[in-house]
Amino acid sequence: MGWTTEEFGESHEGIAGAVLADGSEPKPVYLDFGSSADSVLETSEWWAYDGRLRRPRAAGFRAACACGWRGETRPIDGVWMADGRLHDLDVSAARSDWRVHIRAVERRTVPLPDQLTYLIHQLEEQLIALTERAPVAALKAVTTLERLLPDIGQEAAQAVRDDELSWASVGTALGVSPDRARSLLTRYLLRH
Repeated sequence: MGWTTEEFGESHEGIAGAVLADGSEPKPVYLDFGSSADSVLETSEWWAYDGRLRRPRAAGFRAACACGWRGETRPIDGVWMADGRLHDLDVSAARSDWRVHIRAVERRTVPLPDQLTYLIHQLEEQLIALTERAPVAALKAVTTLERLLPDIGQEAAQAVRDDELSWASVGTALGVSPDRARSLLTRYLLRH
């Protein structure tokens, strides 16, 4: 139900989160839809806070990002709750707020050189076309890229480590959390 981008993944996963009457966010709730462990859902999304089964009742909703950013709170009219029509509530404003946040994150990331951006786009188009015409050749091209990328990633990770940048600055440059930046760097550094 959450919102994600391919580029930032879990670091900037967004939801329309619940806001209580006092302006705070409720703790996540666990919803059980069956008898297996896979049927239990943990969520902080607005729709789960309807006041039933001892769950708190949401007074509003707002965009909430995994990075800690929060959007503008919008009230939930009591009519929605009373009529049991909470599922019909339009929360598209929260998603729009989150998209504005994602654009701000993108602007803070390190820009790629225009020529490289163009080449990556061209490579993607060429591989898609090749997949349709000659799928084995496309597979060979992907295999070649898979061989190249770990070595290049390791060299880049070593250079970042040598520059002694903080995890926060590396995370901002990549658009991910400091922990995710550390994980990415470690993954590339440990490749052999």
